[in-house]
Amino acid sequence: MNVLLIGSGGREHAIAWKLSLSNKLGSLFIAPGNAGTSELGTNVNINVSNFKNIETFILNNNIDILVVGPENIIVEGIFDYLNPIFPTLIIIAPSKKGSLLEGSKKFAKEFMHKHGIPTAKYASFKTKEFEKGLSYLKTLSPPYVLKANGLAAGKGVVILDSLVDAERELKEMLIEKKFGEASIEVLIEEFLSGIELSVFVLTNGINYKILPTAKDYKRIGEGDTGLNTGGMGSVSPVPFVNKNLMSKIENLIIKPTIDGLKKENILYNGFIFFGLIYKEGEIKVIEYNVRLGDPETQVVLPRLKSDLLDLFSTINDVDTFNKKTIEISDQYCSTVILTSKGYPGKYSKGLPISGIKKVDNRNLIFQAGTINKNNQIQTNGGRVIAVGGLGNNIKLSLKNSYDLVDNIHFEGMYYRKDIGSDLVTK
Repeated sequence: MNVLLIGSGGREHAIAWKLSLSNKLGSLFIAPGNAGTSELGTNVNINVSNFKNIETFILNNNIDILVVGPENIIVEGIFDYLNPIFPTLIIIAPSKKGSLLEGSKKFAKEFMHKHGIPTAKYASFKTKEFEKGLSYLKTLSPPYVLKANGLAAGKGVVILDSLVDAERELKEMLIEKKFGEASIEVLIEEFLSGIELSVFVLTNGINYKILPTAKDYKRIGEGDTGLNTGGMGSVSPVPFVNKNLMSKIENLIIKPTIDGLKKENILYNGFIFFGLIYKEGEIKVIEYNVRLGDPETQVVLPRLKSDLLDLFSTINDVDTFNKKTIEISDQYCSTVILTSKGYPGKYSKGLPISGIKKVDNRNLIFQAGTINKNNQIQTNGGRVIAVGGLGNNIKLSLKNSYDLVDNIHFEGMYYRKDIGSDLVTK
């Protein structure tokens, strides 16, 4: 089968690597890809924001499966554009309406309330309702959670301890358009304390397969301090998620979500990422994403023993997909993100990188913000490389990750040294 994978980050490198292991794979194309994906398939330099370009490429290269990595392409409606043109094409991306689970925080909240899915209390405010938003903040206790309604590259959620800071942030988001169109409406939420974790399913909107759990570390600084990022590291599985808790997650959250899609006749092919928070036996949804997470993909897929391409190839056949089983390794996997100096603010590009090995079952090095110029791999983004390790326990997997980090170097390289430390039992 010929596959076109959209995206250029570490998530897409990990997906490309997993697909490359399938004996069902014919040609693999990645648009635009990065220096790492070029070792697994053919990078394609097309403007993927122009859906006509994708349509032409699919037609000219006999593409059987389209896998969409980044959320913006999904939210812009790639499924709705291509599905009528190529009715037999397997598209791993939900419909435009399904994409609102991530594309509109307000839609997601209303969906959860409608279908009895546990989540935080909230209220939403548009620009003209700025004063009402200020009044609502005063009814809450700190910390204060503000969310841009639309997509903001993983940086649209702000948590602040001070009412003064929260009021200032609301002004920046609503009045000064800090996140552009994404923040023309802002949600103010009740703060949920507890431990965050991520659960993923692959679904056709009728049946679903549960993938390994993971925990992501979003803040730039150690001890979860500083600015939010796209993710500084991840571990899988989450040690405290036992069978009882997983059953609760499935019955209270996953099943009602899939049932909600059915009831609302929402076409949904692809992944649902459940961002959850757990405390004292209770589990609630923080957010949905309509694709795999980054860097969670880099720890989830190495633990997936099943053939990912085989799962993709059957997703449109309800009965066949339903009969598929998921095999998951008992090993732990962790990943540490190496970033450019200054990220998530301004940073330099074009810095030479040394010490990268090809990804295999021992060296889980997934490239993200990289480019190959004159046979020299260079930095080309804020999050540059995800360095992973497998092990029979979480401590060993983390050791293997950090041992690999020691082999890699580029000027100004930064990484957190405490990924997974909160989950290690002494």
